[in-house]
Amino acid sequence: MTPEAADVLKGAIALVGYGLAAVGPGIGIGIVVGNAIQAMARQPEAAGMARTTMFLGIAFTEALALIGFVLFFIA
Repeated sequence: MTPEAADVLKGAIALVGYGLAAVGPGIGIGIVVGNAIQAMARQPEAAGMARTTMFLGIAFTEALALIGFVLFFIA
């Protein structure tokens, strides 16, 4: 295999790896938001606390995607 082909293959594998790394946080954010909406619908008086907790959950989950993105460029 030529060095150029090896570089292309390495890049393709890294791209697929980042794609897989982004799937988990995407699912996690969907679960967090869905559960927060259910909590707000069941108990509207606690909507402020549920919203704050939802945004914290989104931030922590999104950090996983950012770590995968950084590793994509390192590899």
